[in-house]
Amino acid sequence: MSNDIQAVIWDFGGVLTSSPFEAFNRYEAEKGLPKDFIRSVNARNGDTNAWAKLEQSKVSGAEFDALFRAEAEAMGHSVPGKDVLGLLSGNLRPRVVEALKRCKAKVKVGCITNNAPIGKGASMTDSDERAAEIAKVFELFQEVIESSKLGIRKPDPRIYALMCEALDVDPKHCIYIDDLGINLKPARAMGMTTIKALNEDQLLADLEAATGWTLTD
Repeated sequence: MSNDIQAVIWDFGGVLTSSPFEAFNRYEAEKGLPKDFIRSVNARNGDTNAWAKLEQSKVSGAEFDALFRAEAEAMGHSVPGKDVLGLLSGNLRPRVVEALKRCKAKVKVGCITNNAPIGKGASMTDSDERAAEIAKVFELFQEVIESSKLGIRKPDPRIYALMCEALDVDPKHCIYIDDLGINLKPARAMGMTTIKALNEDQLLADLEAATGWTLTD
């Protein structure tokens, strides 16, 4: 496929950074909550719940705090939304960032991220140092689409179409990477080659296989 690739389009959290789901699980273990409880709250009424509203900037961080707690309590455990917000910003994966740079040397690169209007910029962190570090990665992309700025979020098919339009590429000649299967389905339906990021090694291996390029040393 390498001769036909026009763009590699990336999710951010869980792809270029460590997954927030890992942080969720650590929090759940510390608090004595069932494993994946936070994800289960976020999955219930996924188009209209507190999480969906936050990622579209329909509620503030303070409003999310109360809304998420109410949703969690309805499922049997009290979890403040502000605690969840503090778990969102993962650590950069240097090998994946290097792969992004090598992709950019060959084709266009874009980022579609479901994020929230919290913290410093798209990184959703309160740390100036980490925000600056992540900002440098965002600068590598020709185009970045943030759900919190656009008001729509993945898996809405419109967000993928907008990225292809912004990059001026044919989705049938694009690769899309995300850590959530539900977010891959619309991209696949448009004709994109999709990669589900389960972990760093697998992601890099699958991307090298899909492109035919050497992306790691």
